[in-house]
This record gives sequence, C-alpha cells and structure tokens, in this order.
Amino acid sequence: MFLDQDTFTTVIASTPLVSIDLVVINTKGKALLGRRLNRPAKDYWFVPGGRILKNETIVDAFKRLTQDELGQAFTMEHASLLGPFDHFYDDYVFGDEVTTHYVAIAFILKLECELENLPLDEQHGGYRWFDIPQLMTNDKVHKHSKWYFDNHTTDLL
Repeated sequence: MFLDQDTFTTVIASTPLVSIDLVVINTKGKALLGRRLNRPAKDYWFVPGGRILKNETIVDAFKRLTQDELGQAFTMEHASLLGPFDHFYDDYVFGDEVTTHYVAIAFILKLECELENLPLDEQHGGYRWFDIPQLMTNDKVHKHSKWYFDNHTTDLL
C-alpha cells in the first residue's frame, strides 16, 4: 500500500521504515550499486532495495523488490541474511524538513546469471559493478552501502 504525501510524511516523522537491501555480488566478486535519483541518499551509489509495504510479507517483498530493482525476480532461497542495519538520514523523500530512519534488512544475493534488464526508472539513474576495495574508498558510494562490505568482505567473496 502506497500512501499520499501528507500521510507518508507523518509516518516517516513518527516511526522507522522497514526495508530490504540487496547486496548483489556477481561471479567476479563485484558488487552492484545503483546511482540514486531520490532522497534520501540522492546522487550516491547505493545497493538496490526498497521498503516492505503494509501487509506484505518479507518473502513477497523480497520477490517484488528483486523484480523492481534488478529486472528479475528472485526468492529468498537464493539469498543469505547479512543482518539488520539502522540507517539515519537528515532528509526524507520529499525534502529536508523531516529526518528518516530505516531499519534495513540486508541480504546477500550471489548471482550466477547476468542481469540483462536492470531498470532505469525513478529510483536509479544508472548501475555499475564495483570492486569491493574500490567502492570502500569512493566518496560517491554512500556510507550505509559501505557498511555491508566492511568486515564482511571474506563472507561476500
């Protein structure tokens, strides 16, 4: 369920949002990041993902988000849980009058296949495969995405 702007602003101002972040790793050990078009984290490279909707199971959200963000649906059986992370932002999707708090549930998705239809829409202006050491030193990779690779590099490769 998507909410109108006023209602959603009240929700963001009042409570954390729950999301799934997809730490996508290809067969070469590179990580997929998308360049964000929207707040929060606008203009940063960020892992794909999105909010879990009201009355949507985490299993259904995972399948929907992989389809929406990667152009191909995957199930949770394809992934392993990395864990929950708190993400705090000084702005929100509609401006800078409200702060945002996400509880992001990160999953590692190691792909054996190529992603041929990565969607360019209102979320990402482009995608790129990053070497993990490269993304850790890139100022345009958001710190919240870097957290997924910090101290977990050996688990991801």
